[in-house]
Amino acid sequence: MKLLVTGGAGFVGSSLALALKKKHPDWDVTALDNLKRRGSELVLPRLSAAGIRFVHGDIRVPTDLDAAGPCDLILECSAEPSVLAGLDGSSNYVLDTNLGGTIHCLELARRLGAAFLFLSTSRVYPIAALSQLPLRETATRFELALRDRRTPGLSEDGISEDFPLEGARSLYGATKLCSELLIAEYVAAYGISAVVNRCGVIAGPWQMGRVDQGVVMHWASSHLFGWPLQYIGYKGEGKQVRDVLHVDDLTDLVEREISRIHELSGRTFNVGGGRDVSISLVELTELCAAATGRRVPITPEPETRMADIPLYLTDARLVRQELGWAPARSAADIVNDAVSWLRSNQEQLVQVFDPSGERRRSATFA
Repeated sequence: MKLLVTGGAGFVGSSLALALKKKHPDWDVTALDNLKRRGSELVLPRLSAAGIRFVHGDIRVPTDLDAAGPCDLILECSAEPSVLAGLDGSSNYVLDTNLGGTIHCLELARRLGAAFLFLSTSRVYPIAALSQLPLRETATRFELALRDRRTPGLSEDGISEDFPLEGARSLYGATKLCSELLIAEYVAAYGISAVVNRCGVIAGPWQMGRVDQGVVMHWASSHLFGWPLQYIGYKGEGKQVRDVLHVDDLTDLVEREISRIHELSGRTFNVGGGRDVSISLVELTELCAAATGRRVPITPEPETRMADIPLYLTDARLVRQELGWAPARSAADIVNDAVSWLRSNQEQLVQVFDPSGERRRSATFA
């Protein structure tokens, strides 16, 4: 197997590349990354030590992809991952990377006859529809309150692949959905084998979390290093909810999908921890306080941002049934792993997570 991982020095891409290489030492694994995200350079020695070739390149540049050499499968993990991308300035980077870059990767797969595994996002689902989900409040979180409501793709388990797609979803979500549509066309027109995973919140060691993306690690690092935080939106009470998936559980799924990529071609799966591995910001605060032994000031910011949603739960029953897969790690496991990694690398990471010492420590789930 010759495997090309785009975004291969990012959190998800490098985690998958390293884990797959460890499980399959005979695989020829190449990681391609433009190293735009601060902290991604710290991954390079780990890739080299594992025998993974690194190519400093950008999926926006087709010749950079050509330099990665031939491959049997492209694991497309590259992205501008922030749901806020382009909202406060130019949209060029998010459009060129998340859509233009995917087109270049698909063209490479077409030319090589390579299979294609694409990491999409739960943010393909429209903001308005998710913002209007029937909810009830508990002391620490929002919960679905469906009663007799009948909506396609919505159940007590959360959002499934059949949830309606009409409506705006952010530039980030739109680029990912457009990429999904193009992947379907390449499967039909050129016969490539491709699978799409719509992932929710992913977390784990080596995630360089920040305000707008990677909130679990951002929350854990702020607790460990003693930085103040804010609850943004929904009255500033921190009750918004997401399910979370440990990156090692994602690795388990991806390995299974690679082994059946031709059989599964054309399928799209919602991938996440589901309700059993879901958490609100308030609950995340308690887990971080327990893991670090420290509480930090958290102030409310009642105003809800334009791309925020109160709750998202992944209904992953389809991928569980098809692949015999289920997450093995709890929300507490995820937070404890994050804090353990931060402690072990504290001196090196404190500058990555807070290079100026002045960054606003606010968060909502992205």
